[in-house]
Amino acid sequence: MRLKLLGLTAIFSLLSACSTTEKTPVVETVKAKPAVEVDLSAQDLYQKALSKRDFDKIQLLYTARDRAIEEQNWQLVITICEQLIESGGPDSVRNQLYIALAYTQQKDYHTALKTLESLNAKLTSPMHFFLHQEIYGNIYSAQALPHQAAPYLIRASETANKHDFKADKVNKALWQVLNQLSIKQLEALNSGSSIQRGWVSLALYTQLYIGDATSLQAALNKWNYAYSNHPASFALPDNMQQIIDVQPINVNRIAIILPSNQSKQKALSQSLKAGILAASEKHPDRELHFINSALSAEQIAEQLNELAPDFVIGPLLKENIDKLQQAGTLDAYPTMYLNTTPQALESIDHFAFALNPEHEVTQAVYHFVNKEFNKPLVIAPGNRLGKRLANHFTNQWLEFSDNEPEVGFYANKRDMQKLVQELLEVDKSKQRIREISLMFRGKLHEETRSRRDIDAIYIIADAAQTRLLKPSFDVNISTFAKRIPIFASSRSHDIKSDKTDKKDLAGLYFSEIPWMLPLTGEQQSLRSEFDQIWPEHTTLEQQLFAMGFDAVKLIPQLRQLQMVPGKTLTGLTGDLTVNQDGDIERALKWAQYREKQIVTLDIKSQKPTPLFIKNHQQETQDAAL
Repeated sequence: MRLKLLGLTAIFSLLSACSTTEKTPVVETVKAKPAVEVDLSAQDLYQKALSKRDFDKIQLLYTARDRAIEEQNWQLVITICEQLIESGGPDSVRNQLYIALAYTQQKDYHTALKTLESLNAKLTSPMHFFLHQEIYGNIYSAQALPHQAAPYLIRASETANKHDFKADKVNKALWQVLNQLSIKQLEALNSGSSIQRGWVSLALYTQLYIGDATSLQAALNKWNYAYSNHPASFALPDNMQQIIDVQPINVNRIAIILPSNQSKQKALSQSLKAGILAASEKHPDRELHFINSALSAEQIAEQLNELAPDFVIGPLLKENIDKLQQAGTLDAYPTMYLNTTPQALESIDHFAFALNPEHEVTQAVYHFVNKEFNKPLVIAPGNRLGKRLANHFTNQWLEFSDNEPEVGFYANKRDMQKLVQELLEVDKSKQRIREISLMFRGKLHEETRSRRDIDAIYIIADAAQTRLLKPSFDVNISTFAKRIPIFASSRSHDIKSDKTDKKDLAGLYFSEIPWMLPLTGEQQSLRSEFDQIWPEHTTLEQQLFAMGFDAVKLIPQLRQLQMVPGKTLTGLTGDLTVNQDGDIERALKWAQYREKQIVTLDIKSQKPTPLFIKNHQQETQDAAL
């Protein structure tokens, strides 16, 4: 089983635990429920309550509410809580918190946030505040915003510790959130109460020493001395033992399943092999065995049985991955597929590593939102890949903005200029100029105007197409208007083309893997050797070399990276992390063409706040004024 985030059962258990901790009339009512109701479902209890009156009805509604939570019948929870609030039952705030919980579990986060917001000034007990913060934290956590979820869950943990609430589940949720933060984000949180500092220090030690059991144990001893009786001591013994026990994957024999040198994918396969061999140079005793991926699943299984490898890299092509997954050929071996797979990775030691172009499109969207652009323009080829990536951009963008991006597709090089003018509405400006010139018999000084609402441009194109598109935008954007920043994906960057022609790209921002950018240190030496040996390699072949290199470099770190999602490995293909599904994700670098050189930029693209949460935060701020 892979690592799991806090689930429904966990949240219910938390609330149940809290219910038994708080000494309120509600809890006393539940404890006193008649034995005849023990086997009834929540729905039966609710129907029975409707046949009663006054106190008996209220009493049964509370029992039905708690049973509905136990059964995770969230719609019934809402119905019962609304009736209890309407009837004036005790602890109305608690019932509203349960309503917020129910909406959260139904993934109606907008309504859940509205409900929580309505309670901001009504929290009359520490238990109310504890639940309020815990539900907020879990909503942000569900949106993959651990840096925003952490403060809420920390406050819930502090409240539980101060008032002696049982809070094992919320503490485990907090621990999972902290493990998704980077070291820099954790250091920013390392202040405040001893509870907060204890949590953050523990997460930092874990990131720094995971995979080194001796150093980690020493750090934990130091932590135990500094933070005795910290809630993490009681909530995390199993988690910490798993982290201490996690061992790097040590390999002496690797099987690599790739296309043969006689296949159509010969060049791609050789580039990957070169990267794998280069990364293995520091391990002369390590055995590498290459297997032809065109063999049948049975033949590959036979070779693997003879080799008994410690680890398998490959296959590269999706059809070969599907073939081996269906046959279960790799089930018994730790494996890193070199592509995405439509099937879920069943084994905790199976991983998927792909140069997925959607990664950098998502990264571009995050950067645009963080820069507060309002109306981006996306231009892409009208082929299947271009439409796929443009649609991905649009879908990602609409999570953070209600302004549709402007999207245009070009069929070929000939209609690029026309498309750019249409997208910028320069063609309309020219038509207006012609009409006015006719009226005044051409005695006018004329200058075209481009539309003003576009504030960023994203180009999805290859290097040759970008060298046509970028100047087209430059000449069609009004000279007296504010310059629009132009961005591109890594497809626009080509080292060979840059050697002869990059003057028209001045100012262009683009995302790229580090291997294709100016390097320093050890990576620079490797790059120099590569350029001497393979000076004619294409861009794709160079990228695959970097992928093969990173695949080998990742192997000893895979389990640690998956255990602590906030931990990163700096590779030739980007800053690498492993998500809880076993997918290896990349964060690329940003660079810019400046005069006659390329400059690498220090830009981090953190996931922004989704639109519905941003609107909620704005409404909360407005209400406080």
